[in-house]
Amino acid sequence: MTAIMPTAAAARLEQGGKVTATTFAPDGLLPLIVQPTDQSLSLRDWLAERREDVEAALDTHGAILFRNWPLDGPAGFERAAQSIYGQLYGDYGDLPRADAGEKIYESTWYPNDQMILYHNESAHLNMWPMKISFYCVVPAAKEGRTPVFDTRIACKKMDPQILDTFRKKGLMYVRNFHEGVDPTWQNFFHTENKTVVEKMCAEAGAECEWTAVGGLRVKQKTQAVWHHPKTGEEMFFNQIQLHHIWCVDPETREALRELYSDEDLPRNVYYGDGSLIPDDVMDHVGKLFEDISVRFWWQKGDMIMLDNMLTTHARDPFEGDRKIVVAMGQMISIEQALATA
Repeated sequence: MTAIMPTAAAARLEQGGKVTATTFAPDGLLPLIVQPTDQSLSLRDWLAERREDVEAALDTHGAILFRNWPLDGPAGFERAAQSIYGQLYGDYGDLPRADAGEKIYESTWYPNDQMILYHNESAHLNMWPMKISFYCVVPAAKEGRTPVFDTRIACKKMDPQILDTFRKKGLMYVRNFHEGVDPTWQNFFHTENKTVVEKMCAEAGAECEWTAVGGLRVKQKTQAVWHHPKTGEEMFFNQIQLHHIWCVDPETREALRELYSDEDLPRNVYYGDGSLIPDDVMDHVGKLFEDISVRFWWQKGDMIMLDNMLTTHARDPFEGDRKIVVAMGQMISIEQALATA
C-alpha cells in the first residue's frame, strides 16, 4: 500500500497542537481518526471552537472517528453532537429513543448473527440528516464492526452502464407496514389517524394506500445518484441494498415469499419507472460495496461522525452485548438538496 500525504483538512485540525488527525488506513481517507493530546480537553468545546475546520475535514474524508476523548457516556455524546450539529433531530420513527438523552436513539435492532446491509440514513425518504453520529457505549465481545465506504468512490468504480441506468431511472421504494414487522405505521408516523398519515405522505411526495389486511403501503420515488449539496461531487446515495429482496439471506427471502406476495413484501425497491432491478445488478453492487468498504473495531467511548451523503454505513454480525447510540442533525429535504447541488 502507498501511504497518502496528510490532507490539508487534517493538517488544519492539528493546528494548535490540541489533537492528532491520522487516517485509519495508509491508502485511504476514511475514517479520519482525531484524538486529543490532553485528556482534559472537552470534545464539546473543541467541536464548537473548530466547527468550520471539522466541517471541512468531513467534506474531504466523509467520516471522522473521535477516539480517547473524555465523553462521559451517552449524555456527553449528545452534548458533543449538539455542539457541531446545532439542533438534533428528535422525530425519527425507525429507531427507538435512547433512555440516556432527549434526542439520541438506540441503533437499529436486528438479529446479532446477521449483517445490517449498507445504507445512507433515510435516503429513501424526502428528508434526511446531512450528519449522523454513533457512540460506542459497549463494544461487542466479538466482531460487531461498522463498515463504511465513500459514496463518491462507489460512483467512480461502478460499471458505467449500471450507474447510468440508476442515474436515468432513479428508484422507487415500496414499504408495507405489517403488524409485527418493523415499526407499526402508528409508531412510525406517531399517530393513530389515517387521514393524518395520508396528509403526511402527500406532503412528502409519496403515494400511500391502505391494504385489505389493515396495513399501509407507501411508495416513494427518488434519485439513486445525487450531487453533494456542498461539494457538488457525484454520489451513490440511497438504500438500495437495505430494501432489495435479493439482498435478504436465502432462508429469510424464502420465508418472506411464502408469507407475502411481491407487492406485499415488507420492503422492496424498483427502478423509478416500476421495473425490476435485476439480481445480477444487485450482485455487482454488493461486490463493489464490499470491495470499497473499510471496517474498524469499536472501542468503548468512540464517537464517529459521518457526512450521511458522502458515507454509507452498515453493521457486521456480533456476539455478546453491544450498545451503540445514534444522533442525527442538519436535516435537508429533497428540494433543498436539488436546489443547492
